[in-house]
Amino acid sequence: MQYRADSLGLTDTVTTILRDLVHERLGLMYEPRQFDQLADRLSRLVVERGLTSFMDYYYVLKYSSQPEDWLNVMDALAVNETYFWREIDQLRALVTLVVPALVAARPFEPLRIWSAPCATGEEPLTIAMLLAEAGWFDRAVVQIVASDASPAAIARARRGLFGQRSFRALPADLREKYFTEEGGAWRVSPDLQRRVSYDITNLMSDEVERHASAPIIVCRNVFIYFSDQSIRRVLEVFERRMPTPGYLCVGAAESLLRRTSIFSLEEIGGAFMYVKNQTARMTPGEQAVERAS
Repeated sequence: MQYRADSLGLTDTVTTILRDLVHERLGLMYEPRQFDQLADRLSRLVVERGLTSFMDYYYVLKYSSQPEDWLNVMDALAVNETYFWREIDQLRALVTLVVPALVAARPFEPLRIWSAPCATGEEPLTIAMLLAEAGWFDRAVVQIVASDASPAAIARARRGLFGQRSFRALPADLREKYFTEEGGAWRVSPDLQRRVSYDITNLMSDEVERHASAPIIVCRNVFIYFSDQSIRRVLEVFERRMPTPGYLCVGAAESLLRRTSIFSLEEIGGAFMYVKNQTARMTPGEQAVERAS
């Protein structure tokens, strides 16, 4: 069913304050040329909430005590463009060079890898395939956590059923090895799926704290939708919580230069990633939390 945004009292002023609220809560920044896109995506939610105007919806979002309201917004605005083997050189360098170094440095500790945002799960499963092919699950305890702010995306990731577009870059032999055809789609093998745990996490909330101490964070192709302010807010958590050394992967079209002094851009195995080689200044309380995590 189509909902007309212009029938819901939409004005430039309302769109602007709604845009600013979305930016504050989710980090996503919409330019004026994208206002129509924002309104189109949210108009269905306005009507389903039983409201007759975007202004009413603005007040609901600003003061609502129901978490479902913002989860629905994230579902409506999510960009789930992803596929297996995307920007594979960077992930291959992680598994080939970074993982061995981290396991050797802390042989008795689980190695944690956080993929955020993971969209519908193709990225963390790609990491799991690379680790499985290299035999790491037989040699070390590796914990992969995948998160996204969209509950609908996480539900699809947990379902583990993928269409043909997800496989446009994955070698055919790996699809045959790790997936089985099911009703015109492909289902990931239970053994590979169990290597990944999924969570709903908004990068602009305190929820980030529970995963940000991982020594490897793959946070690709989300900062292109964020403002500088939002990027800095996320980076400040990574700077404080990630161990030293810590490895942060962003997308090929993203740059953190001039946005951080804690991470340095390094070439590792022919791929670029940001490496935390120093510790951000923390309060004594924050240091205690860091030691306990």
